[in-house]
Amino acid sequence: MKVLMIGAGNMGFTFAEGLVASSIIKKGNLLIYDKSPELREKLSDDDRFRIFEELEPALLMTHIIFIAVKPHHAEDLFAEMKPHLHKDQIVVSLMAGVTLDFIENATGLPKVVRAMPNLPAKVGKGVTAFTETKDVSKIEQITIRSLLDSTGVAIHVENETFINKSTAISGSGPAYVFYFMQSMFEAARKMGFSVNDSKVLISNTFEGAVQLFKDSSLSPEGWIDRVASKGGTTEAAIDSMKDNNVSAKIKEAAYAAFERAVELGQETK
Repeated sequence: MKVLMIGAGNMGFTFAEGLVASSIIKKGNLLIYDKSPELREKLSDDDRFRIFEELEPALLMTHIIFIAVKPHHAEDLFAEMKPHLHKDQIVVSLMAGVTLDFIENATGLPKVVRAMPNLPAKVGKGVTAFTETKDVSKIEQITIRSLLDSTGVAIHVENETFINKSTAISGSGPAYVFYFMQSMFEAARKMGFSVNDSKVLISNTFEGAVQLFKDSSLSPEGWIDRVASKGGTTEAAIDSMKDNNVSAKIKEAAYAAFERAVELGQETK
């Protein structure tokens, strides 16, 4: 099985590295095409990949085509691809907002997968939601899941509505965490901690809390109850957040991301 990655920017290259590090892709079977001569030159000495200067020969020899370009490049890219595709190929799109219908109509391929990864894929901790057109078989779906698992964990969702929803929760989610971390970092600095000590305090607190949540059946609310003693410091902090309606604001932010994901899909129709 040969896999082509079109676009070797941050997310494309992250998945390319994950794929070649897995046991699924044999050496020499991961192909990369990028329009940038500088980027191709940079990757040319990396013997993990086969770098192509032209798109046509790469398309003709590949089974699964990953697309990791900016959404506004999609239409031109699909027009360039279409004459060199055959119906048994599978397209896996990592592009935000570009719908299955749009990809199917623009490429003429009946087998299309739409996937929404997130930034922690760069460290093997990503989560990628995916769904597909009806022509993708169960066996092909399993193969795609295995490929997507190479950068963390993949979850199969029922339809594209859930791709937009996962964009709002996991796709954009790391930025929400960083936003919260930045506020805590500024508070720690204001209290007099050094930059390094502030980073250690915050990063390890987040890592520890996440591990506790993953290793138990308790809900986040259940863990809050365990940490927040009556009349204690944690309760004071949680009460302040409740008074300032922080929970509602976070939910509003997630829905704003979801609505924007829907809008992006409509813009490519």
